[in-house]
Amino acid sequence: MSPVERTPGTLWIVATPIGTIADLSPRAAEVMAGATTILAEDTRRARSLLGRIGVAATGRLLSFHEHNEDRRLERVLDVLRTGGSVVLMSDAGTPVLSDPGFGLVRAVRREALPVASVPGPSSFTAALAASGQPPLPATLVGFLPARAAARRRRIEELSGVAWTLVVLLSPHRLAAELQDLAAGLGRDRPATLLAELSKRFERAVTATLGELAVGGEVARPRGEYVLVVGPDDRVEVDRGVDARQIREAYDDAIAAGLPRTRAIRAAADRLGVGRREVFDSLVGHETEDEED
Repeated sequence: MSPVERTPGTLWIVATPIGTIADLSPRAAEVMAGATTILAEDTRRARSLLGRIGVAATGRLLSFHEHNEDRRLERVLDVLRTGGSVVLMSDAGTPVLSDPGFGLVRAVRREALPVASVPGPSSFTAALAASGQPPLPATLVGFLPARAAARRRRIEELSGVAWTLVVLLSPHRLAAELQDLAAGLGRDRPATLLAELSKRFERAVTATLGELAVGGEVARPRGEYVLVVGPDDRVEVDRGVDARQIREAYDDAIAAGLPRTRAIRAAADRLGVGRREVFDSLVGHETEDEED
């Protein structure tokens, strides 16, 4: 074992299968078997998984989800402070990325307690590798907001990102989400829709966003979906625009009476860059001003 595996008081981030139980590594099973406490978003699913690999869950399994994460934090820290080991697992895949746990990891790091990761299944990397879309650079978007207005705002924020995007889609909102993505990112933008990754009936469709929005999967959604949106060739990643030019274009739009959101859009259109680039530049400039 490595030094960290002999260290008490370790928080373990353990990846679990996204479809096939055989994908769970022997090391992951060993770490879970030796843990003082196991944190799981859905304890019923966790108990089933642990039972299938012969690991006892009685007295060690604790629910940990977005509604109780803050309340659980001190209890988990006490286990680690007294030398116990804690496993954080998700329902499927790598914890923290699209699941609760970021706050816990940050709190443990702040106390200078060890955090270790047992790598393994991840829908993000699995979909990216199998999609046939350019893999790097890529941004993991995660799930989109359930409400239509918030979802469209989020997609608008992503519209200036020229490189590959990986989006987790809900089967219950598949049609609406694909339609909004096609409208916001461009109906001709290439994409691959993957379903049931690593499972028996894994499938994938490569087309444009517009075609996927009216395709066969929308008519009869089945299983879990990951969408890999390829790069937007219409957007240049580097146009040589600096922070001063962005600030001037933004200030001109504000002086013309536009509200902040529309001013960002106007500045982006004027300079031929993405709205996210304008927003990030303005936020960075404001942060520097505050520090000065």
